[in-house]
Amino acid sequence: MAITFQAENITFPKIKRQATKSWIKSVAQNYDKKIGEISYLFCDDEKILEVNREYLSHDYYTDIITFDYSEDDKISGDIIISLDTVRTNSQKYQVDFMEELHRVIIHGILHLCGLNDKSPEEEKAMREAENDALNLLKSIS
Repeated sequence: MAITFQAENITFPKIKRQATKSWIKSVAQNYDKKIGEISYLFCDDEKILEVNREYLSHDYYTDIITFDYSEDDKISGDIIISLDTVRTNSQKYQVDFMEELHRVIIHGILHLCGLNDKSPEEEKAMREAENDALNLLKSIS
């Protein structure tokens, strides 16, 4: 199991690395998944736009991009998070920045666990799963 965190073009966010890793592992276990290699890159809007254009042919900013390399019940992937967009969204939705950051951190894991958010039904299920995961984080930290 390896969960790594890196930052590019931004100040590293004030997350508790070990507690966050334990939380991620717990959420994955709730979906009968094991942790493989998961790499987080925290960056700015310009970096995520570059990745979005280069790898997905999307020409817009986003809060998260997840590249899924999972096999069977072992989840692995690269998760890229724009702290600029997370900050903008926290203001837009009037929630604390760290809560929004944790929501996005676990959003990527939920994608790796098989959840999607393309349809309204999937989006509703994703929000519920995010909220359940955030409640779990509050109970263990």
